[in-house]
Amino acid sequence: MNNLGRAVKSTALIVLLAFMIITHTACGDEGPPSKTDFCLDTSCTITIYDDMDKSDAEQLLEDSFALIREKEDLLSRTVEGSEVDQINGADGEWTEVSAETIDIIRTANMISYESGGVFDITIGKITQLWDFKAEEPEVPADEDIQAALPYIDYKTITTGGGKVKLSDPEAEIDLGGVAKGAIADMVCAFLEANGVTSAVVNLGGNVVVIGEKAEDTPWTVGIERPFTDRKELVGVVQVTDKAVVTSGIYERNFEENGKIYHHILDPETGYPAETDLEAVTIIANKGYSGFCDAVSTACLILGSEKAPQFIEQLQAKYPDRGIEAAFIDNGGNIVQTDGMQIMPAE
Repeated sequence: MNNLGRAVKSTALIVLLAFMIITHTACGDEGPPSKTDFCLDTSCTITIYDDMDKSDAEQLLEDSFALIREKEDLLSRTVEGSEVDQINGADGEWTEVSAETIDIIRTANMISYESGGVFDITIGKITQLWDFKAEEPEVPADEDIQAALPYIDYKTITTGGGKVKLSDPEAEIDLGGVAKGAIADMVCAFLEANGVTSAVVNLGGNVVVIGEKAEDTPWTVGIERPFTDRKELVGVVQVTDKAVVTSGIYERNFEENGKIYHHILDPETGYPAETDLEAVTIIANKGYSGFCDAVSTACLILGSEKAPQFIEQLQAKYPDRGIEAAFIDNGGNIVQTDGMQIMPAE
């Protein structure tokens, strides 16, 4: 690990520098074909750099956003009839689900086992108590949180033969900590299957780059200082065929009685994690954005002392995934793995 030294108090919100300012409409007359829309509870942008017919590129963009919404409906805990809703309502019985859902649950559970339960998708009964999107969010009653805690246990999840079962019929899963990254992987796979070799998929901080921006030219992705309206950067990373994912306690929060409550919930307490990290950025090879999603959340909860050790553990066990990380603590210090190579923004 290496330390970038002390900076202005900051977190890392991944922003593709080329798209610092972008409209909410689809492809314009200038620049590469691009579309921005609101889904997955965030602003999402997909841009295709291939030299292909513009109408073909625009159709791929439309189809990509249709795919995002399809998978969001499949994986959301709050969408009635979704596969997650079916699993949660199965009273502990087997539920047949898609291969995508099986893969996501297995990825999430792998991080649960590796982190000793710091990341746990059976946190559903807790997440439904915290409504960070409410007009006036408030802290749930402690008795409700305590009543939900016994049902959090990733070991109750079993998968096999295209089915999922929660051995505790009262347990509920929530894929919010992994689904966005997994959907980014699906979109990239769809684009590549349709001949795209150069593109950027940015699902609200979950960035995946396909290929290079141009021959021998990697993509430059900026790590932004918080609360600067995407105008100030901590630094940049240059990447090719990579996923770059950030989790931060600043992303969704509210204040009550002088205390800030953020959306990264600790499955052990049911409350926002008491962490000295403000944000974590994870880089891995393309195809592992969902994996990065779960890892970044686990690192935030682990804190500055244990998170680097966790990354070293994953690097040793999964060397083919190209895992690198940067940690920003509440004192403004930035520590990164040797392969992260954050550079000053020009």
